Amino acid sequence: MTNMTLHGFFRSGTSHRLRIALNLKGLSYEQIGVDLRKEEHLGEAYRAINPQQLVPVLDVDGHVMTQSPAIIEWLEERYPEPALLPVDPDGRAVVRAMAAIVGCDIHPVNNRRILEALRHRFGAGDEAVNAWCGTWIAAGFDAFDAMVKANARPGPFSFGEQPTVADVYLAPQIESARRFKVDLARWPRLMEIDEACGRLEAFRRAAPAVQPDAA
Repeated sequence: MTNMTLHGFFRSGTSHRLRIALNLKGLSYEQIGVDLRKEEHLGEAYRAINPQQLVPVLDVDGHVMTQSPAIIEWLEERYPEPALLPVDPDGRAVVRAMAAIVGCDIHPVNNRRILEALRHRFGAGDEAVNAWCGTWIAAGFDAFDAMVKANARPGPFSFGEQPTVADVYLAPQIESARRFKVDLARWPRLMEIDEACGRLEAFRRAAPAVQPDAA
């Protein structure tokens, strides 16, 4: 029997996306909260688990993996059903590009350590931080929305009838956009996708508000 332990933070977008992927694959895992608000990720105990001191970490029978994109790719290879990537190479490239818009272009400039630097090194207040986040979220969502429309396939999700890695990345970023008070009305198609995701138990169980460390 495989034992999986997820070290993460309930509000972390990267932890959120990994929870979704694990749930979609039907995998059981134990969660250990790493409270970023208390800077537990900066302590020596967590450094011993992940020298980069970021979340999430997935420990599978003592094999420790970091970086959510790499872990999600590992899950797809290790547990290929249900698939989170299309069968055809062209479709896989499209879905990976959608995911990369979030994973490479939106999230890295809006994650906690960047926002803490804006606050503490450059004196940014909440309004300025929200404006910063909104700028990069809007640019990314514009591109994501255009890709969805340019590669439209029948179905409620980003790329067809079933959720893919694109949706695994998109849903947590929409959650984050709401937290930063981004007006999402300009992307009705993305809101439809988010609603479709929200109808699935795998996405609902991954939501930040229902995690054991959310209290």
